[in-house]
Amino acid sequence: MSALQKLQEKIEQWKEDHEALKVQNRDLKSQLAGVASSQNDQEALIVELRAEIDRSVLKDEKVEALQRELTEKDEEIEKIIAQVESLLA
Repeated sequence: MSALQKLQEKIEQWKEDHEALKVQNRDLKSQLAGVASSQNDQEALIVELRAEIDRSVLKDEKVEALQRELTEKDEEIEKIIAQVESLLA
């Protein structure tokens, strides 16, 4: 085998290796894009969950305020009932 043939074989091997690296690089870029997309999706979900938590907290606060108001109204009604009973007695 001549030196020229050996050199041609090495060049051919380098070309094959180069093509394989290009394919691997393309695959890795695709995977990276998928990871970035997934990360963006997760960040969007986190933002959405935080907003839902905030809405839930506001609803809980409103329920507590309504319960306090109901308790106050119940106490007022009890006082009125007591006053009516004392007037009837």
